[in-house]
Amino acid sequence: MIHDEVEILYVEDDPADAELTLAAMRRSKMANTIHIARDGAEALDFLFCQGPHSGREFLAPKFVLLDLKLPKVNGIEVLRAIRSDPQTEFVPVVILTSSLEQKDLIDSYKLHVNSYVQKPVDFEKFQQIVQQLGLYWLIVNQPVPAKTSAAATASGQAGD
Repeated sequence: MIHDEVEILYVEDDPADAELTLAAMRRSKMANTIHIARDGAEALDFLFCQGPHSGREFLAPKFVLLDLKLPKVNGIEVLRAIRSDPQTEFVPVVILTSSLEQKDLIDSYKLHVNSYVQKPVDFEKFQQIVQQLGLYWLIVNQPVPAKTSAAATASGQAGD
């Protein structure tokens, strides 16, 4: 099995947005390994080690940066798959999208998205938001321990 630790799974179909985001992350020097999925199906293949990623050893990313308007499988369906699998249910997912539609917001939060951020149009603001997201989710946030058991979490023994 191939062991590739990925800090961020970035799911984005717009090449310009992807390049801007990567430039901001490189500038902040927070993430060493970022895997880019260009559509929802590719994201699911990567996360669940299937299709072209079937040789990859499962290792959840530190967080998923997810666009909603994706080809093949939309962002809501990717989020639903992440939350419905015991291996990925606790992976932080941040929606980074141009959509401010109430339905998208509500659907995302119903599926326990960790954060919903609208992409700013202004280049400088976009870079600042990406850097803040990286800082928070990679440095500040305390993730759920990798060996969390559903039983311990359900009984409240996982800690506060």
